[in-house]
Amino acid sequence: MATSATRGRKAATRGGVARTTRFLLLLFVIAVLLRTFVFAPFMIPSGSMLPRMMIGDYLFVAKWPYGWSRYAFPFGVARFGGRLWGGEPARGDIVIFHHPASGQDYVKRLIGLPGDTVQMRGGVLVLNGRPVPKVRIADFLMPETPNSPCRYVGDYAPEATTDGGRTWCRYPRYRETLPGGRSYEVLDQVHGLADDTPLYRVPAGNYFVMGDNRDDSADSRFSPAVGGVAFLPADNLIGRPLVTFFSTDGASAWFKPWTWFSATRWDRIGRGY
Repeated sequence: MATSATRGRKAATRGGVARTTRFLLLLFVIAVLLRTFVFAPFMIPSGSMLPRMMIGDYLFVAKWPYGWSRYAFPFGVARFGGRLWGGEPARGDIVIFHHPASGQDYVKRLIGLPGDTVQMRGGVLVLNGRPVPKVRIADFLMPETPNSPCRYVGDYAPEATTDGGRTWCRYPRYRETLPGGRSYEVLDQVHGLADDTPLYRVPAGNYFVMGDNRDDSADSRFSPAVGGVAFLPADNLIGRPLVTFFSTDGASAWFKPWTWFSATRWDRIGRGY
């Protein structure tokens, strides 16, 4: 027969397992709620938002600024239409969104609001019939790394820039200034296919988005049939970047722990948006 002491130990063990299970379940619920309603991690997968964002940047995305649609909820559990609460995005915001065709999460800059007309003429953005000021500034130099190779478009092929044994990618850089004074930097390598476009009129409930790396971005200038976004439905907005919490140049290896530190881009951590 089991002694009272043995029965007590078994009861204590069962109680401990139950408390641990409840604690872990509570942590899971809190994590899901935070990810759904407050912020979520996002990794920059391409160079379409250079020079502001680099491949290997890890961001926290704020979910509350634009409210919540079904795409804010993880695991595809939500099936409702429209958005709950939140405000409207502003022209010039960097936005994270659910791609209308691929189902992946993308990041671009919001250029056109509902009712706006958007067009590219000779590489110049024309918004509501007025050219957006675009001023040439110093070239953008980016160190070539395993996850960020020099990616040039068309016949643009600058001479290699080396310093301290490293190769640096060189891109022509400009500053655009939107109506209202909001400005940001863009890259424009060549006069390419999307530098002259038809006139787009943004329909109600949609937005027009573009990458800052103008010659290397599949955005609203292209249809989903060729990998673009076309007009972005408002329901597809997920949030906007809050801060970079980690960044790596891709040179690390799991079995070489010291490379976890040497591959980290320390100067990019903590950058806000």
